[in-house]
Amino acid sequence: MTGLQLPTLKTEIPGPRSRALAKELRRYECAAITYVDEEFPVFWESALGANVQDVDGNIFVDATAAFGVTTLGHCRKEVVEAAQQQTSKLTHGMGDVHPSAAKVELAKLLSEVTPGDLGHAIFGSSGSEAVEAAIKTALLATGRPKFLAFEGGYHGLSFGALSATHRQDFRKPFESQLGIEVAHLPYPDPFRADNPSSISRDCLSQVAESLENKDIAAVIIEPILGRGGEVVPPDDFLPGLRKLCDEHGTLLIADEIFTGFCRTGKWFAVDHVGVVPDLMCVGKAMSNGFPISACVGRPEIMAAWGESQGEAIHTGTFLGHPVGCAAAVRSIRLMQEEALPEICAEKGLCLMSMLKDLCEKHPRIGDVRGRGMLIGVELVNDRETKEPAPDVSWQIVLAALRRGYLVLGGGARRNVLSISPPATITEAQMVALVAALDECLGEVG
Repeated sequence: MTGLQLPTLKTEIPGPRSRALAKELRRYECAAITYVDEEFPVFWESALGANVQDVDGNIFVDATAAFGVTTLGHCRKEVVEAAQQQTSKLTHGMGDVHPSAAKVELAKLLSEVTPGDLGHAIFGSSGSEAVEAAIKTALLATGRPKFLAFEGGYHGLSFGALSATHRQDFRKPFESQLGIEVAHLPYPDPFRADNPSSISRDCLSQVAESLENKDIAAVIIEPILGRGGEVVPPDDFLPGLRKLCDEHGTLLIADEIFTGFCRTGKWFAVDHVGVVPDLMCVGKAMSNGFPISACVGRPEIMAAWGESQGEAIHTGTFLGHPVGCAAAVRSIRLMQEEALPEICAEKGLCLMSMLKDLCEKHPRIGDVRGRGMLIGVELVNDRETKEPAPDVSWQIVLAALRRGYLVLGGGARRNVLSISPPATITEAQMVALVAALDECLGEVG
């Protein structure tokens, strides 16, 4: 496996070992976690670049970067070596008591690459932890109890983060336990708007009305919806939101866990419109594969926590994990050295153009949108009514898998093909991916 290969399939998909492992997993893991049926999933054995090999020896082209994490490519040699070197001398530290030097290096580097004066970090292990650190910070800094978030937004599934996440299938079983009061307002989706030219104004008007009571600590938003369907708001929306937050003394939290670290063709999605949030949540691609995250904020806002008196009031056993910090530092340095934002922007334009060409052939495609290497293909039953086609999305995910291509379904209505490959994907792999999707769309009619 080179990382540059087209699919090589040796067995039916899923293969016999994947099927056997699926049965075994069903026996030992809670059945609610991993979806299993006769056609799904395949079990991964190894990965390199834009390729994944399963336990049956089948090689796939990965158009997901494993949830947008491996922007630098799977098993990037330099990142693996950095993690191995760190592991060989210090596998675990005492993050808020006796930290590693790697934590200091990463905190300093984050202050250099994040926009504006975002200079102080709180580390975590997952995106949810970063979001919850941001929520806590906003409560401390403003003394206000409530939050605004947006429809379609996904901020994690732990209790604090789940309060901000919108999807009811995630929220409903735990609604009675969600103690943070969060109102969800419409996200400006040009495809769904009756009048796209006024969508920003209409959404901002609702935000302004909600902020009038002066009880909103912060507005939390994904600058581009990720799991919500790769929805890109109009360019005037985030600047308008920044202005409203300033006028009402409300903090702006940018959830850049999916969009951050070059995926959209800029270091961060807010950079496309020149907006600097008060707090930013980052993770995923930051380390190219090791679980680590951070909430990065303006120093005067982070000062609301006060100084440690010997017992941190927000911490965890693996806070600032030395291996995660080492992997993240090497990943960010590589992004700088290789001008990764420019690579993602250029390849994203190429891939977007090829996908948009499919619109002429397939009326099932209602919209192709995104920025950089974060692209959504919205599938509909009817372009005029924009009626979503979630069953078609799932059929294409399965049909693509059988052809050796990994894509994900997404969107609030589950009708979006989410395409977020590693930046190492080659032109030949992109051409083959689009040709495969062309075939899949032809199958479903």
